[in-house]
Amino acid sequence: MNGKRLCIIVWLMSLLPSLQAQEKPSEWDLKACLDYARQQNIQIRKSRIAWEESVENTKEAKAQRLPSLSFSTAHNYTNRPMLDAGDKNAYTGSYDLSASMTLYQGGELKKNLQQMNIRNRVQELSVEESENNIELAITQAYIQVLYADEAVKVAEATVEVSKAQRDRGEELKEVGSISKADMAQLESQYASDKYQLVVAQTTLDNARLDLKQLLELGISDEMVLVIPVLEDEDVLAVLPSKESVYAASLEVMPEVEYNRLNVQLAGIEKEKARAGYLPSLRLSAGVGTSHASGSSWGSQMKDNWSENIGLTLSVPIFSNRSVKTSVNLASLSIEDAELEYENVKKDLLTSVETVYQDAVSSQNRFRSAQESLKAAELSFDLTQQQFNLGMKNTVEMLTEKNNLVAAQLELLQAKYMAVLNCQLLNFYEGKEIEL
Repeated sequence: MNGKRLCIIVWLMSLLPSLQAQEKPSEWDLKACLDYARQQNIQIRKSRIAWEESVENTKEAKAQRLPSLSFSTAHNYTNRPMLDAGDKNAYTGSYDLSASMTLYQGGELKKNLQQMNIRNRVQELSVEESENNIELAITQAYIQVLYADEAVKVAEATVEVSKAQRDRGEELKEVGSISKADMAQLESQYASDKYQLVVAQTTLDNARLDLKQLLELGISDEMVLVIPVLEDEDVLAVLPSKESVYAASLEVMPEVEYNRLNVQLAGIEKEKARAGYLPSLRLSAGVGTSHASGSSWGSQMKDNWSENIGLTLSVPIFSNRSVKTSVNLASLSIEDAELEYENVKKDLLTSVETVYQDAVSSQNRFRSAQESLKAAELSFDLTQQQFNLGMKNTVEMLTEKNNLVAAQLELLQAKYMAVLNCQLLNFYEGKEIEL
């Protein structure tokens, strides 16, 4: 993100709240959530403010290389009540215009400006990092909503099956094919499945609330979420190599670049510290005049007119080791910044490898879960048919049903873990996250 683009974003954020409210989409898919958060998230907006502050500090650093100009005037009234002769009251005035400019300061001003320009870029990268953090959080929350929504559908289907089994059990009980104990088990299972439906619905509501809070929506704001249909090819997308993902992440992840820039900043700080060994030269100039009561104001202003110009050379001789200490501390800061830079790259490698391994594992888990679900569905269908014919008891039938529900939930977990990790790989490659 360049400075011009960031300026435009900051300007957009300064629009009236009423205009911001109009930007809320009527339906929220993942893209709408991400776009809205990039504009409205408080942490991102605070990062942009920090960037603006850095820009202002840079302007000040540039101005330090220019001459300073100031005007001063002083007016005094003096009363001498014990004076026997002459004027007991006197009035004096002075007027001075002065300018000064640092000609040389060991290169400190130049280095300071270099630092400020780098810090501007660091702040831009901080904005990007804040955007990345909220993007990851919203993606995870959104996929959690998708998982919870499908889990509710599984629970609803399970309740329907339990109801049908209970109804069939009543028919079998009337003809004496099952006992009261078996019927009680069917009733208990039906009640348990209805409870699990309530739990699943609560989990979905909480997932929606988490997403809403991440978007920092108000208590009265409603969210109509778009639930995409994910096909097997979305889940089993071809994965890039982890080497290519890591190489791309080193180029696009903001934390990598700004830690590299921090190494540069530490190096410039050391150069600034060394400037303490060098002399400084300052140019000053000024004009002034004054007047006092008792004579012509105009002639005094003319006669007292003065002009001055001077050079001030300061040569450090002994600074109580302060400069040497500053240089040594700056050297340690360079070493610390380099270690932090290496640590960030190492952490990024760990993250990429973990996400890649999770993506491979979840895809394999999804394939296995598909086979397990097919087997569980077949076994349940056969067991239910035999139960309806009185050939299987209640325990056997309920066991197969529970096995089927477990297989369905296992497939859901593997499915959305695979989707999430595929999207995370896209994120580390610098690609747009989309579902």
